[in-house]
Amino acid sequence: MNEEYDVIVLGTGLTECILSGIMSVNGKKVLHMDRNPYYGGESASITPLEDLYKRFKIPGAPPASMGRGRDWNVDLIPKFLMANGLMGLFEKRRFRKFLVYVANFDENDPRTFEGIDPKKTSMREVYKKFDLGQDVIDFTGHALALYRTDDYLDQPCCETINRIKLYSESLARYGKSPYLYPLYGLGELPQGFARLSAIYGGTYMLNKPIEEIIMQNGKVIGVKSEGEIARCKQLICDPSYVKDRVEKVGQVIRVICILSHPIKNTNDANSCQIIIPQNQVNRKSDIYVCMISSAHNVAAQGKYIAIASTTVETKEPEKEIRPALELLEPIEQKFVSISDLLVPKDLGTESQIFISRTYDATTHFETTCDDIKDIYKRMMGSEFDFEEMKRKKNDIYGEE
Repeated sequence: MNEEYDVIVLGTGLTECILSGIMSVNGKKVLHMDRNPYYGGESASITPLEDLYKRFKIPGAPPASMGRGRDWNVDLIPKFLMANGLMGLFEKRRFRKFLVYVANFDENDPRTFEGIDPKKTSMREVYKKFDLGQDVIDFTGHALALYRTDDYLDQPCCETINRIKLYSESLARYGKSPYLYPLYGLGELPQGFARLSAIYGGTYMLNKPIEEIIMQNGKVIGVKSEGEIARCKQLICDPSYVKDRVEKVGQVIRVICILSHPIKNTNDANSCQIIIPQNQVNRKSDIYVCMISSAHNVAAQGKYIAIASTTVETKEPEKEIRPALELLEPIEQKFVSISDLLVPKDLGTESQIFISRTYDATTHFETTCDDIKDIYKRMMGSEFDFEEMKRKKNDIYGEE
């Protein structure tokens, strides 16, 4: 460990592991450490089920009806999205016309604009042009374009149309859902990027306590662990490693629920996503519910895991999440957590310490990806070239 690295990464959450992989692929010498003996950090998948009971201080052992503990891989923070919506016959026709417009839209071809200026026309005006009702607007903005608030309505429509276009193209690829979810839980994703980093020379150390982040003239120069010092030029870490450099901007409540049945009115789907738009429950932020099952190797046979989450807005967060929990009843067992939303106090350009944000209430990867691209730009001084990363990945793993 007594070596010098270009980048040291602390924590093996998804954001940190993706950045570790990116830096290694870019030729950086990377050391990646975690105080925990497992990958994933706050986004880990917990197995066996007995460990989940211990983590949430639930007395006793799981009942025999829940099957073998090793059959469970429970995500602490789910990150995927599948959405369903209902609308009347005439609304469907108008919505179809809107989707055809989106499919044909090309921001570089004015012939596809149909009188809309993508740089000036607001999304509110676009919805009005196609005469879409409020429920369809809520569905489109929050389930397809993945916005968390309605602020986008008065912004130029180009980004929103492209987001919807991406959703449609992703849906067309596999036919049932635009989203992918790894078997055995999301904990597999950080490990995948860790392997990518290792292939390009990255060094990984789990179960390594971090004693000190060493600074000199206001800039990071190394990390001390178990009496040894690893020197570095840049540091990436999650907020738990630098609590004095982050600030709290809110809270998120998450409730993990174990069910013996699929969610009602979902055609007995073994996985689904429900988004409750904020204005339908008199809130400022949406409520999210995702459900997965034994089909994904995350639960015992015949069991389902549903996770409800939202941004805390009052002093009674469990009341705020109740509309979601009512959709899931009866609930066999639930695990409630309230976590702080933490963001870095500065950009990190002076200290060269780049801190990720904690996970918000959403169950899609968009905010995570935005965080990764933002940190990369601040570290490297340029935009992240995803296509180049993909080409290098294909050199190793082959084409998808």
